[in-house]
Amino acid sequence: MHPPLALHAERLTKRYGRRTALADCDLSVPRGHVIGLVGPNGAGKSTLLQLACGLIAPTSGTLTVLGAPPAADAAHLARVGFVAQDTPVYASLTVAEHLRMGAWLNPSWDAALARRRIDEVGLDPAQKAGRLSGGQRAQLALALAAAKRPELLILDEPAAALDPLARREFMHGLAGFVRELGAGAVLSSHLLGDVAQVCDHLVVLCAARVQVAGPVTDLLATHHRAAAAPAGTEVVWAEPGRVVARGPAVRDGAPVTLEELVLAYLSRAAAHPAVTG
Repeated sequence: MHPPLALHAERLTKRYGRRTALADCDLSVPRGHVIGLVGPNGAGKSTLLQLACGLIAPTSGTLTVLGAPPAADAAHLARVGFVAQDTPVYASLTVAEHLRMGAWLNPSWDAALARRRIDEVGLDPAQKAGRLSGGQRAQLALALAAAKRPELLILDEPAAALDPLARREFMHGLAGFVRELGAGAVLSSHLLGDVAQVCDHLVVLCAARVQVAGPVTDLLATHHRAAAAPAGTEVVWAEPGRVVARGPAVRDGAPVTLEELVLAYLSRAAAHPAVTG
């Protein structure tokens, strides 16, 4: 029997009034990987992750997380760590008070891991979170999520507002936690550099739909640049003098970069919103 997937969606749809945030999304994300969820602002990334955390309910379709409905019970909640957009923390609480709150709320809390990480990134336990820099708040939020010792970390654009140095340090910390915990992670970002640093699986979301998904190495191996589309290939995007195509028959073409691959699918989605890979 195969272990349950990290995320599994079938015809997952979420509407807010007349606006459709996700439309008939099918997605299977394996466990034990770091998944980059990429797409432009408004693509539905935050909606998908909020559904995965049980913060909102789908309009239709199904979604399971680690083999169960999102936030199915207290035990399931303990298996998932979540860092929301803007890495929210309580401004009036000190760093140490955040750690005590984490210990009180989470039965599997690893106090040693939390304190070690706080020391590594140079946070003063007595300092109030409201006086921390953006990068420090992000590191505190990540430490709180990881000290639950979850099986899956879900991070919704946690470093988007950070400067390049703080963002690099955050990604380094995320990669370290994934290795130490043996956990999987889903990282939402519109910054492809972040994804390239730590992710081995890619999901491109645009126009409310999953455009393409799979292991990064496989996607890069099956997409190529060429002057024209060879027979038997799927044209993802074409512009004068250059085609990005998918399929084994493109082996003689030049390999694409991760950025070119993502931009090709985003360009196709913008031009043909109903088309998915």
